Amino acid sequence: MDTNFIVIFSYFIVIYRIIQLYEVLIAMSFQNQFTKTTTDANLMETVHHGSAEYPFRYYYENIALFDFKCIDWHWHSELEFIYIESGNVVFDIGTVHFELNEGNGIMINSKILHRLQSSSDAIIPNFLFQPSFIAPQDSLIYKKYINPVISSSLEYLVFQPDIPWQKKALEIIKTIIAVQETEFNREIIVSMSVQQLWILLLENLTFDQFENMGAVISRTRLQLMMQYVHAHYSENITLEDIARTANISKSTALHLFQNNLKLIPVKYLINYRLKQAALLLINTEEKIATISNNTGFNNVDHFCRTFKKAYKMTPTDYRNQERAPVS
Repeated sequence: MDTNFIVIFSYFIVIYRIIQLYEVLIAMSFQNQFTKTTTDANLMETVHHGSAEYPFRYYYENIALFDFKCIDWHWHSELEFIYIESGNVVFDIGTVHFELNEGNGIMINSKILHRLQSSSDAIIPNFLFQPSFIAPQDSLIYKKYINPVISSSLEYLVFQPDIPWQKKALEIIKTIIAVQETEFNREIIVSMSVQQLWILLLENLTFDQFENMGAVISRTRLQLMMQYVHAHYSENITLEDIARTANISKSTALHLFQNNLKLIPVKYLINYRLKQAALLLINTEEKIATISNNTGFNNVDHFCRTFKKAYKMTPTDYRNQERAPVS
């Protein structure tokens, strides 16, 4: 056999093994990450980010690994900073719908309702921290420099690399992300970088970035209706019931859901019922018929058809696939 051929063939084998190893390492980097968003009846995320000793938490996530390639509606008291490492991400924040591409970043304010989704892989290193991570809540710094921002109507800030101050913010965000790979002085570097980032934001915040009161009212009404659906999804509720909880007409309720969630209220109700059913399939031994009835589907055949259409598999197959192995 020709010696050159053997050398070239061996070279390609080495490259192939390196690619395989890279794919394994990428897969491992997403292990132990959350792939489902769990909330309470008020849409508040139930996961605690960080601890009392260190109220900061970093995640390296791929939106494609979440159900429906979506980190669903939720809010939390922490501030959140996200960097789009690769892919495109569609954001729904309050009543605003927009898309961010690779290289952009965003800050989502404390207690702001939001959702992220992508049509394919989207790698989003992100970190969350309590506002008190910057300074103690009873301090002058908190009262003067933190509370005015988190108690305002500001929902989010986008960072784009072609705007000088935002490019600087992105560099700080990437520094905070990069330091997560080391143990040496990590916490103090993160603390200093977060404060540096906050000063940069304060220097560049302007009043025209704060939404008007009408948008705040619309967001509050929408959240009230979503909370009602979450609390009563197992019951036979109607559009009129949903609208009544926000003291608005059925047409206004339809408008708010369609404009902000791109769904009519009934479709949102069905989607939420399906998500609750999926959780029951994974976490309980209840029969399919029981789960159907407990999540508001009065007909088990209709439930199975609807579930299969949404999840591309039957409830039984979903249970078998998603349930964690018993150790």
